[in-house]
Amino acid sequence: MQGGLARQRRRSAWLFLAPVLAVLLAVAGWPLARTLWFSFTDARLDAMAGAGFIGLENYAWLADDPDWWRAVRNTLVFAGISVMLETLLGLVIALVLNARMPGRGALRAAMLIPWAIPTVVSAQMWGWMLHDQYGVVNALLLGAGLITEPWAWTANPNLALGAVIAVDVWKSTPFMALLLLAALQMLPGELHEAAEIDGLGPVGRFFRITLPLIWPALMVAVIFRSLDALRVFDLMYVLTGNSSATASVSVYARQQLVDFQDVGFGSAAATGVVLLVAAVTALLLVFGRVRLGEAAGR
Repeated sequence: MQGGLARQRRRSAWLFLAPVLAVLLAVAGWPLARTLWFSFTDARLDAMAGAGFIGLENYAWLADDPDWWRAVRNTLVFAGISVMLETLLGLVIALVLNARMPGRGALRAAMLIPWAIPTVVSAQMWGWMLHDQYGVVNALLLGAGLITEPWAWTANPNLALGAVIAVDVWKSTPFMALLLLAALQMLPGELHEAAEIDGLGPVGRFFRITLPLIWPALMVAVIFRSLDALRVFDLMYVLTGNSSATASVSVYARQQLVDFQDVGFGSAAATGVVLLVAAVTALLLVFGRVRLGEAAGR
């Protein structure tokens, strides 16, 4: 009887999920399949009807293109550094806002302002602030004596990627803090009270109680933010355009598809973006599962 009930529940679950899966297949599956097909052709934007099958030639050219690998490196560096900083800062902010203090509600609302601003708007705003001649950032640094001449934050290849990372950290840290704050508020206070009575200090309580309990939520936040960072386009494109010093894989794919009108090669690059995101996500899932097992063992 229990086995029959379980099978009935599984059938009911698939029945309820069927409409959602159908919509996802139509909205996401069909464009992805078309992109994959075009990646095996020599299609161009001005001659789509005459596209011919060329096999893996586009992928071979992609593998030999140093600009593609530079874009992959830029994307991984951007995602790795920005997500790490956002996670650390978000955790600190969440711990502060989780404490009982006056004005906590107002601080929570103010924290969400950078995240609520559209990315294109915030990127343009920071582009003006980082301007080498008229930007307020250079004016403040010059006034404080930290630099002796204005820096071209978004035009200098040695500074541009760091500037983009800083803007992304400013915008996306509230997202991480919000998710982690929600996880912290779900923790039972009795555990910390018992640990405090047993003589465990704040640092010990964090590493032995708080961190293991919020680890699943932390990994979910990291995975969501990593998915977004690996697909970054608007932030880099608005701040630095098609500069090879900061171009992500999405910027590279857009350049091939739109600027060069090479649909076949651009589709291969877009497929490469999907594969890169899938590979990093799989690694994060494996890492999170291993650490969860270690936490359970402790």
